[in-house]
Amino acid sequence: MNGFTRYVFRQLIVGMIFVTAGFTCIIWLTQSLRLVELIVNRGVSAGTFIYLTMLMLPNFLTVILPIALFCVVVFIYAKLIMDRELVVMRAAGLSQYALAKPALLVALVTVILGYFLNLYLLPESYRMFRQMQWDIRYNYSHILLKEGAFNNLSQGRTVYVRERTNDGQLHGILYYDERNPNKPFTIMASRGALVETKNGTRVVMFKGNRQTVDPTTNKLSILYFDRHDLDISTNRPTDQDRHREARERTLDDLLNIRNSTDIPPKDHGKFIIEAHKRIVSPLSALALTLIALACLISGSFSRRTQTRQVLLSIFLMIAVLISALSLENLAARNLKLTPAMYVNAVIPILAAFWFMMWPPRRRIGKSRHRQREAG
Repeated sequence: MNGFTRYVFRQLIVGMIFVTAGFTCIIWLTQSLRLVELIVNRGVSAGTFIYLTMLMLPNFLTVILPIALFCVVVFIYAKLIMDRELVVMRAAGLSQYALAKPALLVALVTVILGYFLNLYLLPESYRMFRQMQWDIRYNYSHILLKEGAFNNLSQGRTVYVRERTNDGQLHGILYYDERNPNKPFTIMASRGALVETKNGTRVVMFKGNRQTVDPTTNKLSILYFDRHDLDISTNRPTDQDRHREARERTLDDLLNIRNSTDIPPKDHGKFIIEAHKRIVSPLSALALTLIALACLISGSFSRRTQTRQVLLSIFLMIAVLISALSLENLAARNLKLTPAMYVNAVIPILAAFWFMMWPPRRRIGKSRHRQREAG
């Protein structure tokens, strides 16, 4: 690796880190707002909320990395052109490949990182994210009891808790059960605790009473107790009932989805396309990098044409991303279009590489040289 390659490579890596971090923070902030209701309505701690949002990051990075790399390559090489550094390097005899080598190295690193994210980290993190969401909604019994509010456990059962301490104790407990309309009862206790057992969730109450009213005589009966175990478990779905989305399945599961019994045949398409998307999408980092290089270093290093070259690269980048997204949606409906996803990923790479290595200006120059020799 010569000095020029190290110099540009270092700038690209530093820029890649900052741009990726900026894009990630923006998307992380917008997406995390969707999870605020877990704090407001379900009493999730701030630490659990942050951990949940961090599990979403691999899903963002698979999209952010190619775009961030494209932005950095365009910015760094445009700056090199403005500072006349590429002019000096080309005058010193550096070839097109030598000028593009730093960006190509970063692109290859990004492609490898993309495959690591798509094939391992993304399904694993998204599975953990979905599992935590499931546990919060159905298995975290302590968040079912909001203090200072009447909590409806199920049809005919209501619990009120005046206060819940940090160590898990409950104060001022009131439980009303009218599942049997002829024998409703009320339980009150000064304090208690929520306990998770093998048989379900229970509230262990101390120093309370159980009140019932005889429907025939309207006589109130009160039974005092020192300790009482109250079963407040509900008929909640189990982990086996949870539907596993395409993003939380491994590549092998997605490719063999037809053998799965929990997915209807009409939905097989989107699962299969998710597998091919994981194989194809990391290549977009290389494609976008080559597009940026082909537009910026294949022509003359003129400041007058630089803006036009940058705008052209942005237009081509948007076109490639839109075509990839469109083909994914079409292939999910018609699996016969799956090979088109690979063609769409490879053609920009080959075309941009050929254009970069054999730019029109060089072809015209060699053609004129041959004409002069023939004349």
